[in-house]
Amino acid sequence: MNIYKFGGASVRDAQSIKNILNILNSQKNNLIIVVSAMGKMTDALEALCNSYFYKTSDLQQALQHIKDFHFHIIGELFGENNDTVLTKVNALFDNLQAILNTEPSLCYDYEYDRIISFGELLSTTIIGCYLEKQGRKAKFIDIRKCLKTDQNYRNANVDLTLSAQLCQKTFTFQDTFMYITQGFIAGTSTNQTTTLGREGSDYTAALLANLLDAENVTIWKDVPGIMSADPKIYQDTKIISRLSYKEAIELSHCGAKVIHPKTIKPIQNKKIPLYVKSFLHPEAPGSVIREFDEKLKLPPIYIDKNDQLLLTLTPRDFSFIAEEKLSAIFATLAKYRLKLNLMQNSAISFSFCIDHNEAVFQNFINELKAEYEILYNKDARLITIRHYDEDIVRQLTQDKNILVEQRSRLTARFVVSEKEEK
Repeated sequence: MNIYKFGGASVRDAQSIKNILNILNSQKNNLIIVVSAMGKMTDALEALCNSYFYKTSDLQQALQHIKDFHFHIIGELFGENNDTVLTKVNALFDNLQAILNTEPSLCYDYEYDRIISFGELLSTTIIGCYLEKQGRKAKFIDIRKCLKTDQNYRNANVDLTLSAQLCQKTFTFQDTFMYITQGFIAGTSTNQTTTLGREGSDYTAALLANLLDAENVTIWKDVPGIMSADPKIYQDTKIISRLSYKEAIELSHCGAKVIHPKTIKPIQNKKIPLYVKSFLHPEAPGSVIREFDEKLKLPPIYIDKNDQLLLTLTPRDFSFIAEEKLSAIFATLAKYRLKLNLMQNSAISFSFCIDHNEAVFQNFINELKAEYEILYNKDARLITIRHYDEDIVRQLTQDKNILVEQRSRLTARFVVSEKEEK
């Protein structure tokens, strides 16, 4: 049994979805298809959630954008023979509208997971109906009934024991050889919707592989494999055909978008290989992540993370930045679900770089202001160079305003900005 995961780019429009059929036609083994929301729909649903929760005037406009996007794809895939898919999709939009018609709770994260999940539900519904129309029926599974988590909304923790029992009862392959289900989303034991962290569809695929003892996982991307850098930003990038589990974890932790940070552990635990291949050129070999006996020689790999927030905290009483203060700062970061990407401290200051979340930014700053003087840079950029050499460092950092620099044996990291600090 194999796991195929299709991300947003691979299902962004009707032509991309038609291309999936070509990939599936060459598959002969039992298969589970894990699908993300289409294109940039997670961003669009996030905007809808913000409008709903904060009661802004553009709610119906945001909803209409989401509807128009999906109905346009349905029109291109099904033409006028679309009664079945329209019935199912309209039912989902009715459920979404019912949520939007109610008063939001006081928990943003709970509302976020309820609304954001419709991206995956819509994509799998549309693609499942299209595959059936083309004679490749895939049994639809609502993954929220199989992957069970705690109530840590927006970054839920999976109950592996219970999920294994439910998945093994569901994905039996007794009446079908192909299933289609959602990435990123899950459910609690009381059937509340949760999510596994942004870009968590890779993690879903890895979890299913682990729980069901899959032979391998393939992640279909719009790049030919794992690249030495983002080809949309840099020229002369190289395909890295082989990567160890350990190296993949390091790269994902540094922000490499090709693999979700939590993806590697479930497959590494059972030595399941993970392939990264191009949905545009499925015949190409792509890249593989697995265990290797020999040490692999890798080129410099560089990773950009934009929209970063660099903060420097200095205690107002000039006390030392010791373990107690660091613990309190980390607790505040955890409270606001802010991901720490880099940190550096001196005797009386602590600097750190996080993903910028405008929705919680001011509350986060206000909570720290009572004890600390705060300097911050918005719109900072974090550049990571793995397996660096001085030529690459010079090339990537020249003419840039370097705010923070860190180096270890294998990794160099730089926070850069073109804007003034506040």
